[in-house]
Amino acid sequence: MADWVSDSDDGFEWDSDGDGEVAGSHDGAGTSAAASRSVDAPGPSTLAGSSSHSVEQLKNFVGMGFKRNTVLEAMKKNGDGDADSLLLLILTLQEIENDPSLDNGSASSRVPQPVDDSDDEGFLENWGDEAAGGSSHRGPNSDDSSDEDFLQEMSQKDEKVESLVNMGFPDDEAKIAITRCGPHASVDVLVDFIYASQTAVDGYTGNFSDLEDNSCGGRKKRRFMEGNKKRRKRFGDEAQGSRGTSDGSHDAPMPLPNPMVGFGLPNQRWRSFYRSLPAQAIGPPYFYYENVALAPKGVWTTISRFLYDIQPEFVDSKFFCAAARKRGYIHNLPVENRSPLLPLPPKKIIEAFPRTEKWWPKWDPREQLNCLQTCVASAKLLERIRVALANSGTDSENPPSPRVQKYVLEQCRKWNLVWVGRHKVAPLEPHEMECLLGFPMDHTRGITRTERYRSLGNSFQVDTVAYHLSVLRDMFPQGMNVLSLFSGIGGAEVALHRLGIRMKTVVSVEKSKVNRTVLKNWWDET
Repeated sequence: MADWVSDSDDGFEWDSDGDGEVAGSHDGAGTSAAASRSVDAPGPSTLAGSSSHSVEQLKNFVGMGFKRNTVLEAMKKNGDGDADSLLLLILTLQEIENDPSLDNGSASSRVPQPVDDSDDEGFLENWGDEAAGGSSHRGPNSDDSSDEDFLQEMSQKDEKVESLVNMGFPDDEAKIAITRCGPHASVDVLVDFIYASQTAVDGYTGNFSDLEDNSCGGRKKRRFMEGNKKRRKRFGDEAQGSRGTSDGSHDAPMPLPNPMVGFGLPNQRWRSFYRSLPAQAIGPPYFYYENVALAPKGVWTTISRFLYDIQPEFVDSKFFCAAARKRGYIHNLPVENRSPLLPLPPKKIIEAFPRTEKWWPKWDPREQLNCLQTCVASAKLLERIRVALANSGTDSENPPSPRVQKYVLEQCRKWNLVWVGRHKVAPLEPHEMECLLGFPMDHTRGITRTERYRSLGNSFQVDTVAYHLSVLRDMFPQGMNVLSLFSGIGGAEVALHRLGIRMKTVVSVEKSKVNRTVLKNWWDET
């Protein structure tokens, strides 16, 4: 989820909030929210073999009399170099072929072959059929499989560039999109990337932003290289083009801090830390994006890449309430002068639900609940636990056997069961989950019980989010405009409301009809 906040009625600034799980915020609708502030750093296809050259270039150089194999080898070695560097490399390779001694004997076995124009013409004529998967009619001197793959990749890229140009996108933006997203990215992904890059106003490290239209419809592009050294240092000083595919499948997992306290907790001594934001991300508009901390490999790296390479602030909500909720937050908010919501919520189960203390056995050491889920334990499981405890002859003086204790505790931890009677455990009620998550009582009332659990399980922990957003209170004393993208049942809006920050205009985008109903009812009441 992403929120744009602004103190003027004309514009929006963002203050995002990734309310959902991975499916809701990364590979679902949340992708567009993150991409709207994307950056165009050199990407995955700058690897060797993912060249920016085209089949048309190959035709041109072959037509000039250079051998096809020499041109192909030069193209692969040249990578993303321009035409001048490619021509220089072709001439160098040709000179080595003509005089093997120039290559210290490594090319001594390469005997120069005369250029056969007819063969080249046949290759160029048949290329379209071969690239489309047809059979090759080339003779025994045809290239090896690596050259075929390289040529096919160039052909696919040319087709995608042509498709994007026919759709009205500038040729240079189409090529950069393919370079950034990779040669195998679909046209839909490329279109989304170009739109996202055009949306960013300030641009960053080669973004498409800061473009000026002239009277002829042309555009002038300026690259921002600020922060480039920091980016290289962050990724081990390796070439940025070697950072793997844009889906993060080859990225190493992002290490999670222990304890997961972010930049500090309420009423605790200020922790020393280092945080550096790129110039384009400092100040309004503010954004705030949330996702689960234990996301699949590469997900956090990919999300960060689209948000100025800002590293997530990982926080476990067990430091704010009686339930754990490990989340990561990417934002450009200030981190000084934060303040918590008052009164502070209870941080132990018995403090949050005093009636459970009477029945809580001494052999159950839990003081806090695990992460609240979108579903609850079945009635059959609850009955199974009751029977197991009853058959063990448990009372206040005689605890159950270690085997029964282990079984019961495993189920209680897994399903967040609390003690509500003798030998009796039960899942949390929806209103109890609302309390733990910082929502007002009956916030989700009016929808089915199953829908309430699902919506709450995918929501924010309001106290945690409010602590981060509290810095906006003094910055926007007259109120702000908010763009809320996929915020579920409105965790960010509730946090701002509880902080006393007036929301002058709120534009909310949410795909779930149930969540829209919950948020609308809350909005009407407040």
